[in-house]
Amino acid sequence: MTDRLAQSGHYTFHIGTPDPEMRRIASWMLTHENNRTTIAKFIPKIWKRGGREDLKLVGLLLANMSDKELGENGWTVFLQLVQERISVEVFLETAEELLRGGRELPDDAWIRDAAAQSQTWAQLMILLLSLDENRTANHENLIKQTPRGGELFERIRERLIQRLP
Repeated sequence: MTDRLAQSGHYTFHIGTPDPEMRRIASWMLTHENNRTTIAKFIPKIWKRGGREDLKLVGLLLANMSDKELGENGWTVFLQLVQERISVEVFLETAEELLRGGRELPDDAWIRDAAAQSQTWAQLMILLLSLDENRTANHENLIKQTPRGGELFERIRERLIQRLP
């Protein structure tokens, strides 16, 4: 039914707020609040709400704020927000947002140190490495020895293993 309505009325169907509007909201926040520390303090509270738009907004804010404004490395802030399970899609979408915002993936030492913190973080580091497959050879043990995850995680990991030199 929704597809027919969309086709006949030339409407687009979205669940939640579409990305362009989310980008406008983040831009408005960053433009109208001169004290970026205030925004940085709200990031954990927004993340904790856990809605799709909340998580997307956090990704946009992290991508567009400097480490100085955040008070520490943006990747570290992101990982600290992930206290519990997180869907692969949300993690990758937020990581992609950070890359799109001009951040580079953390260096190999940072990835190894983060992976040593917990099984969850080790899996998250594999997901980060999937965004730059040229670096996977440096982390072959991590990719092969991290405990199993969900179906999508395992498909991503298997692809990385197949592409190892």
